[in-house]
Amino acid sequence: MPDLDPTLARKIALRDQLRTARKRRPLLELTEAARALADHLVATPEVGRAATVAAYVSIGTEPGTGPLLERLLGLGKRVVVPVVLPDFDLDWAVYDGPDAVAPARGGLLEPLGRRLGPDAIATADAVLTPGMAVDRTGMRMGKGGGCYDRALGRVPVGTFTCTLLFDDELLEEVPSGPYDRRVGAVVTPSGLTRLAARG
Repeated sequence: MPDLDPTLARKIALRDQLRTARKRRPLLELTEAARALADHLVATPEVGRAATVAAYVSIGTEPGTGPLLERLLGLGKRVVVPVVLPDFDLDWAVYDGPDAVAPARGGLLEPLGRRLGPDAIATADAVLTPGMAVDRTGMRMGKGGGCYDRALGRVPVGTFTCTLLFDDELLEEVPSGPYDRRVGAVVTPSGLTRLAARG
């Protein structure tokens, strides 16, 4: 039996550690974090002037997006959120509020509206992603499906890309491979951190 790739092994170990930490966070902390993330992002110039924002509907112990999505809609933004395709690529649809999503595979919540196609992310003025960790160079580590690495590959250079995390998930280094994509910023409950130029 072949040995597990060392980078993949490091990713698996780090994801397990981060998932365990997320499960231990008290509900009050999750609620307060979601409000703080919304406050920081709405105050960010790139989000403030964006007409279309690509975001996501958080689930479980992910950094919460409920207050953020509500604020973005209240500001008149067009918000698009992902739909996971069978090959783990991402399609997109307009988010029309919490009553316009339905449970999907993997415990996700997906919009009920018309699909816009995988290239719709390229039309967003700001792209807000989930993730498990990001390092100081902007290298993002997701849950392991590669969905967002493919999606970020369609985002024009210069577009504001930001991953929502908890404070202790901005790391000095995350293991990465040739298909992993960087983001330009991280937002945590403590604030926004701009990172090295996205590659």
